[in-house]
Amino acid sequence: MSGKVFLDYDQAALDAQYNNRVKVPAYPEYLVRYKAQSEAARSRYTAARLDVPVGPSAIERVDIFPAGGGRPAPVLVFIHGGYWLMLDKADFSFVASGFVPHGITTVVINYALIPSVRMDEVVRQSRQAVAWVLANARSFDGDPERVALAGHSAGGHLTAMVGATDWSRFGGPTPAAPLAAMPMAGFSLSGLHDLVPISRSYLQQDLGLTEDEVERNSPVNLSPPRAGAWLALVGDREGPEYHRQSAELAARWTAAGHPQVASQVVAGHDHFSIVAALADPDDPLTLRIADTVTGR
Repeated sequence: MSGKVFLDYDQAALDAQYNNRVKVPAYPEYLVRYKAQSEAARSRYTAARLDVPVGPSAIERVDIFPAGGGRPAPVLVFIHGGYWLMLDKADFSFVASGFVPHGITTVVINYALIPSVRMDEVVRQSRQAVAWVLANARSFDGDPERVALAGHSAGGHLTAMVGATDWSRFGGPTPAAPLAAMPMAGFSLSGLHDLVPISRSYLQQDLGLTEDEVERNSPVNLSPPRAGAWLALVGDREGPEYHRQSAELAARWTAAGHPQVASQVVAGHDHFSIVAALADPDDPLTLRIADTVTGR
């Protein structure tokens, strides 16, 4: 009897692929760093609008860090990670420090965590938040035609799920505010695009995913975005499964006919450092994303 639970992995090997805290022993230092840099960003950007409601539930709030400048600015919507189980938008305000200096208004969204809701609701809330940004960008001097997405880990999964949204069916956040556009680019950093191995790993004990939830919430199974440039980024210090997750998304969406989707390995980064880089406006990864968002 085979001990394989996914591809050539037995249970222990598959669990090891997705246990980032074991793979990166310094992870507690990163979490402290995220929090400190986020508190500093909220203090620095005094024009920020915090906890703006964007959906029907109390958790559906966003933090908006305007670029200023008196003209409609491009917008980057950031979706945090934490395996859909932990963390909060307040832990990731630091990304504004990387993008506001480039004239990019930064919006960090929140969503309810499993097990308080099912995966379908996490995805709906993420789509709702982006729909609200698209429909209301002008209210905070954002350009609805230049709204891009970025997300890390589980947030990379949600970025891809938002990208795969059929916006004509999803509709606007309210009847009075129809969608003006759709995302023009997306960046999944160490994203999870195939939920099958997740549902067979140690994470399943907390996530409780059904087979149907896995099928309909795996971006690799969905039609690609209708437009825009989409990039799956993964650090070279990640394990093979994270590399496969990014390459598989690019391969599936390319095969489905999307001409502007790719995967790329980012040198020098592990699972936690790749998102920490976004606090630095001069980091090559930040610049890569900023150049696409601003059209430089």
